[in-house]
Formats: sequence, C-alpha cells, structure tokens
Amino acid sequence: MARVPGPDRPIDAVDVHAFTLPTDGPDGAEQDGTLEWDSTTMILVRVHAGGRTGLGYTYGDVSVAAFLSGAVAPLLRGRSAVAPPALRELTGRRIRNAGRPGVGAMAASAVDIALWDLKARLLDLPLVHVLPAHHDRVPVYGSGGFTNYPLGRLAGQLAGWTEQGIGRVKLKTSRDPRRDPERLTAVRAAVGDATEILTDANGALGRKEALYWAHRFHDEWDVRWFEEPVSSADIEGLRMLSERGPARLEIAAGEYAYTARDFVNLVAAGAVDCLQADVTRCGGISALLEVAGLASAHHLDLSAHCAPAVSAHAFCAVRRLRHLEYFHDHVRFERMVFDGVLSPADGALRPDTGRPGLGLDVRWADAEPHRVYGERPA
Repeated sequence: MARVPGPDRPIDAVDVHAFTLPTDGPDGAEQDGTLEWDSTTMILVRVHAGGRTGLGYTYGDVSVAAFLSGAVAPLLRGRSAVAPPALRELTGRRIRNAGRPGVGAMAASAVDIALWDLKARLLDLPLVHVLPAHHDRVPVYGSGGFTNYPLGRLAGQLAGWTEQGIGRVKLKTSRDPRRDPERLTAVRAAVGDATEILTDANGALGRKEALYWAHRFHDEWDVRWFEEPVSSADIEGLRMLSERGPARLEIAAGEYAYTARDFVNLVAAGAVDCLQADVTRCGGISALLEVAGLASAHHLDLSAHCAPAVSAHAFCAVRRLRHLEYFHDHVRFERMVFDGVLSPADGALRPDTGRPGLGLDVRWADAEPHRVYGERPA
C-alpha cells in the first residue's frame, strides 16, 4: 500500500552539486547559429525528507549551484515536503530581488523538480502517476546536427535516430546560411522522405532573411519546423514569420521563457505556431502545469525542450503535448550521471512505472570526475 505523506514530513536536508561534461564535437566544440560551447554543466539538487530523497536538476552555469545553495536551500529546511507548488511560491519571493529570470529561474526549477520527485517517492509511486497525466508516453525528435559538424557526421547522426525508430530529426542552421543548402540536402538524403526535418536557427537571422530561408527550407527540403528563426525577444518578428511564412512551416519558440509573463507574451501576440517550454528553466513542474493550461486555452501544442529524463514524466501532464527534444548533449550527460534513464521505443519515451519518482539514481562514481561544485555524499 502506498505511503501517504503528511505534514509530519519536514525537509531535513538539501544538498547541491554541479558537474561539467566536455562536449564530443569536432575539436571538442559544438556550435549553433549564435553560440559555440565546449562543455555542458548540470546543476543537481537533492531534497531529503521522511527517509527519502528527491532529485532535480537544470543545465546552466555553475553559478546556479552557488545561488541555489545560498538563496534557496536554506528556505526549504524544516518545511513540509508534500506541496511543491506552495514551496515554489516561497522560492519565487525569495529570489525576487536577485532576479527571477535566468539563474534564479533555473535554481527554482531544479528545486521544484526535486520536490515533485520527493513527493512521489514518499508515496512509493512513479512521478507520472502523481501528476495529472493525460498521456503515458512522450513522442521525441532527435536533436543535434550542430553547425560545425562535417557533412558525414551530420548526416550520420540524424540517420542514426531514424534507425532507432524516431521519425523526426532536428539540425542547427543559420550560422553560415550559405552552407545550409548542402547540409539540408545531405540530411534529406540520409533520413529519407518519410522523416520530418526540423530546423533551429537559435535567433541568428534578421526578419527578412529569416522569411527568405523559411520559404527555401520548406519548398526545397520539406522542412516543417523553424525554431527561433529570429531572437525569441523579437516577438513582432516571430509573428511576422508565422503569418507570412509557408502554411505548413511552424514557427516555434519558448525555450528561453523563464516566467509566466514570458509565455503570455508569446501566446498573446500570436508569435508561435507551437509553444516550447523547458521544465528546468521555466519554474519546474509546478510552473509547467500552468504553461500547459495557457497553451491549451489558446489551442496551441506545447513541445518539451530537452532534459529528457525529467521531461518524459512532466510532459505526460500536458494535454496539448506535441513532442520532446531528445537532445544529444543532455542524453550523453544523463546516461553518464543516472541509472534509470529511458531509451526511445517506437519514437517515444515511456516513463518507467516500476520505479518511484523520476526513477533516477545518481551514479556518484561516474559523476565524480566531472564535479565542479559541492562534495560527494558520504
């Protein structure tokens, strides 16, 4: 029989860790339309209550770990572990003057995820069964295709996902638009006509340039998704592209939405055809449930940005679910750090209902060589 957590489940400890994993791109680097990076940092928080431990994480700078330890963790100790949304309200107030977007939102997101994981573990239930789930699986698309990949590696990576039964793949574009035609041609040849191709410019283009490439991407390579063709801050530009671009090419944005108002701004302006949310940035699972309601009320699908180990549970609670970004860097990282990660089957991730919470356990010995913050638990 499942245990029922009550008010006698105070949080008795919080610990914070950060690990940095070098990328495996050419010469140790990866590129998209506007950024080059040589590593990815995961900030991991664990919350303890009632003899159980919940974990949550985000991806960002190591400074998120310091902020989490100094500003957020002390607020949690001694409080009830059974109401994550209530604690989210408290953390939101605590980080108000430090700045809610960015580092603050990432810290709050990691904590909220850990609290939901903890609640599910106290109940001896998988997280998907604690959330108001609409689905038991989340369709995925393979994502990577970095702009500095040689053509062979680009085509091979995306074709590899189709061989796993994933029917959608995404590549980065627009760092050097002159190279995109040969890149897209190589990808279309590798994945075949039946596979859906998605593109992501990471805000690299101006409005008119983006409109030009939107038509070319659609007409020449049957691209159906153009993510952040212009900066996500350029809401007028996104709306223009949605209105004037090809009818079957969807404009997407939302991965850098940190607050509720960020999502409202995108939706109210009619700036996107499909909304995105990152559960490790937007305020965690508690906030994601609110974003899901916003999307549903405006007849928009919601797509999950990255962090597949968390998103596979969390986005089952999204009624207008589209899909989940199965991102190369995060897949590598989560497989290294955790036991219990999921693998796609029939193009989707299905939460493991035989394990409590997120179903994840930290592999400390494997993570330790990559530690950049905190200490290994005794």
